[in-house]
Amino acid sequence: MYDVIVVGGGPGGYAAAIRASQLEGKVALMEPAEVGGTCVNRGCIPTKIWLHAARLLQGIRTADEFGITASVQELNFQKIVNRKNGVSGDIRMGMEGVLRSNKVEIIRDWAVLKSPKQVSLDDGTVLETKKIILATGSSPTVPEVRGVEAAALTTDQVLEMRKAPASVLIGGALGPIEVEMAALLNIFGCKVVLISESRRLLSREDGETSQRLAQAFREQGVEVLSRFTLESVQKSERGYTCRLSGPEQRTVDVEKVLISSRRPNTANLGLEQMGLRLKEDGAVQVNEQLETSVEGIYAIGDVTGGWMLSHASSSMGITAAENAMGNRRNFSFHLIPRAIWTIPEVGAVGLSEEEAEQQGLDVKVGDFPYSINGLAMSRDEMDGAVKIISDARYGEILGVHIVGAHATELIGEAVLAMQLEATASELAKSVRAHPTFSENVVEAARDAARRALYLPRQ
Repeated sequence: MYDVIVVGGGPGGYAAAIRASQLEGKVALMEPAEVGGTCVNRGCIPTKIWLHAARLLQGIRTADEFGITASVQELNFQKIVNRKNGVSGDIRMGMEGVLRSNKVEIIRDWAVLKSPKQVSLDDGTVLETKKIILATGSSPTVPEVRGVEAAALTTDQVLEMRKAPASVLIGGALGPIEVEMAALLNIFGCKVVLISESRRLLSREDGETSQRLAQAFREQGVEVLSRFTLESVQKSERGYTCRLSGPEQRTVDVEKVLISSRRPNTANLGLEQMGLRLKEDGAVQVNEQLETSVEGIYAIGDVTGGWMLSHASSSMGITAAENAMGNRRNFSFHLIPRAIWTIPEVGAVGLSEEEAEQQGLDVKVGDFPYSINGLAMSRDEMDGAVKIISDARYGEILGVHIVGAHATELIGEAVLAMQLEATASELAKSVRAHPTFSENVVEAARDAARRALYLPRQ
């Protein structure tokens, strides 16, 4: 009899298994494929290796601004792939070693739930457990667009490419995956056409974040089209003709169409027989303790839908494991940061200005542009700004949105400030080293508190 069986060995399942073991539980982790899930093997880690290579390439191309004349002699994509595979392999090996050192039993098999306390293996063996944590992740899905499969370029294929396609169309909701792929492919010489079904890309982020990133993309040569939907794809002499519908009917000729949408992995797990409640998109519904509609079964990470972020999965895994082992902790959904490694980067946490207004909140907004930050000017990284949304009466920080260099690191400051319930005024009183990008966060807080030092008086 196990105390906890974790189904799925990605970042969420790994964290859940370790934490349950730390709490003296007898734990099994079920994973038929590679430990590390999408994040380590086909997502977060591989894409950051490719994006770092892209940044280096971009740096060489702009080095003349700093008196350095350099040229690119060769682009060896195979070396990037080799590095990607090596780093992912090292992380997998490390994860498996830590699991074993924590006495977590790794079962190389998949599971079907038979009851809230029983899991069946492929060979019919039934394992008994007190609690179950579902961490089955998500998988790519092909949109229902006529002809798109023939033109499809998956994100997995991008990470294995030996040559960038000449042109690509990227469409859909245009979230983090899509814009990162656009940035990567564009820098490696691919003509990128971004089509957004909504009025803007990153429609779930703050409106100004969307505007700033869209402007940066256009300046980098990416074509951004709003309120367009891909209707059909047809083979042509030079690749594929994509027919779009929107404010007008138009066509775009490209070599490939990127397929990047994902769906929660809930099939063939026995969830229906268990009466486990799912959302409209097929994701598992959980409460604030991350327990499903069936007592004793928890779910974490991509399988619950939402933003589908690796660090959210890990954090959820810790909470679910603690609750499975007898605690009763609520998960702080509002403190999960979002990070996007485009150029410039994007970091965000909490409410957007639009969301705050929809909730009827009276807010103050502080905004500080990178263009007057000393380090940004020194490095010629002046695109972007820090935006802070705060409650007008009490100064509570409701959301922080950063577009600019090192935004993915700086957003951690905002998470900590919100976790410790700092007000905008308190954050405005803190000190940062000079010159640093972190000064932007304090300056935005000063603006929210209406005492900015480096902005014109309004």
